Amino acid sequence: MTAAIAQATPESPYAWGRLLASLTLMTISGVGMYAVAVALPAVQAEFGVSRSAASLPYAATMIGFGLGGILMGRLSDRFGVIVPVLVGAVCLGLGFAAAGAAESLLHFALAQGLLIGLLGTSSAFAPLVADTSMWFTHRRGIAVAICASGNYLAGAIWPPVLQHFFDTIGWRDTFTGVGLFCAATMIPLALVLRRKPPILSLSGDNKSDGQKIIDMPRNTLFALLCVAGVACCVAMSMPQVHIVAYCGDLGFAAARGAEMLSVMLGFGIVSRLASGWICDRIGGLRTLLLGSGLQGVALLLFLPFEGLSSLYVVSALFGLFQGGIVPSYAIIVREYFPQREAGARVGAVLMCTLLGMALGGWMTGVIFDLTGSYRVAFLNGIGWNLLNLAIAFWLLRRSLVPSALLPAAR
Repeated sequence: MTAAIAQATPESPYAWGRLLASLTLMTISGVGMYAVAVALPAVQAEFGVSRSAASLPYAATMIGFGLGGILMGRLSDRFGVIVPVLVGAVCLGLGFAAAGAAESLLHFALAQGLLIGLLGTSSAFAPLVADTSMWFTHRRGIAVAICASGNYLAGAIWPPVLQHFFDTIGWRDTFTGVGLFCAATMIPLALVLRRKPPILSLSGDNKSDGQKIIDMPRNTLFALLCVAGVACCVAMSMPQVHIVAYCGDLGFAAARGAEMLSVMLGFGIVSRLASGWICDRIGGLRTLLLGSGLQGVALLLFLPFEGLSSLYVVSALFGLFQGGIVPSYAIIVREYFPQREAGARVGAVLMCTLLGMALGGWMTGVIFDLTGSYRVAFLNGIGWNLLNLAIAFWLLRRSLVPSALLPAAR
């Protein structure tokens, strides 16, 4: 028993092996987030709807993904992370099969939102991020970044694979095959996550574990983090959701747009790893501020460049600049809130980032339908990014108040 406990301590070989399993699970389950974006032009043509209507299944997926993060986070806090992951594996299999057999856009959106988003992909995002944060202490930033990179690794791997099979066997058969693959691979991987985090299992109290102090009530901080999460991801969603359709409007093949999405999210992996390393040194709030500022710069670069080569470059820069934003929220929660609330708090904040992705994806489609181009949509994204930047800057200022002037943590 003593040897087993020693092997399952923070930052032990078991913790790193567990992190590898979490990274793989997030990479596989991430197909639920990106398949609907790659399929957007095909779904629009299949059901004969407008661009904004074709964007609704993506919005439904992100809303379900976000709400599911809270549900799955609570399940993880109570029963361990293995329970939500097993639920997600089964529901992803069922969801992709149902989406592939959908007879209308409504049926497709329901399968995406309920089975793939709410009960599927959400199970291997917020719960795994929160779980990873409790298996590491000194290297928490880089560990969380590695785990969260699975989301972008999925974005780098899945779009070109999906587009290839869309072009060869059709999007419906591809969806069915993806569902079978998710169920067959995720269930065995979930078994690696049977043990509960060591800090929680060895300490049943409510005491904080080295929490930082900020000059505001915790609930106010939490609310501002939620607003910031929505704002940054409304801005982030425009290129991520509409790059395939945007390329088609510019006269380029859909495969080029899928490649750009892959490049964008591939460089996002680099960004997440670098941001994790930075976060261990400067903290979550400074990392959020840095990422938000760089994302705004990248969005501005989309406005003057419409050539094929330049779009590849700008897509790479966008991925490189914004990849560290979302993981920084998990670090901020772990820095300023009690550990026992990690699953629910991280799930709720990440839910807001996903609601931002849903809102931004749909809003961009509406703006395109009204204006006939994506230029105004990029400007809209820049405005939301400025809101996120302002919140991050203000929170950092409040955290820099001299400690003698700060009230006790509330």
